[in-house]
Amino acid sequence: MSTRGINFLHQWLANNVPETTKADVISVDELTHKLIADAKALGIKREEIDEEVDSLYQTILDAIVHFEPGLTE
Repeated sequence: MSTRGINFLHQWLANNVPETTKADVISVDELTHKLIADAKALGIKREEIDEEVDSLYQTILDAIVHFEPGLTE
């Protein structure tokens, strides 16, 4: 398990999923690519994130659908 991967994922979702994002395939795909690029820039491999979630796509989609502004982490 990668604590670094899951911590990055949670923080990234909190900072990069605006309440205006639509729950559609294109939006989720774009966010997925951005997440992977941002992780890579920090030296975090996709495998470190993938091993923590069943589906990165589903995780991002859930974050969009269940977005609640003002919640603390």
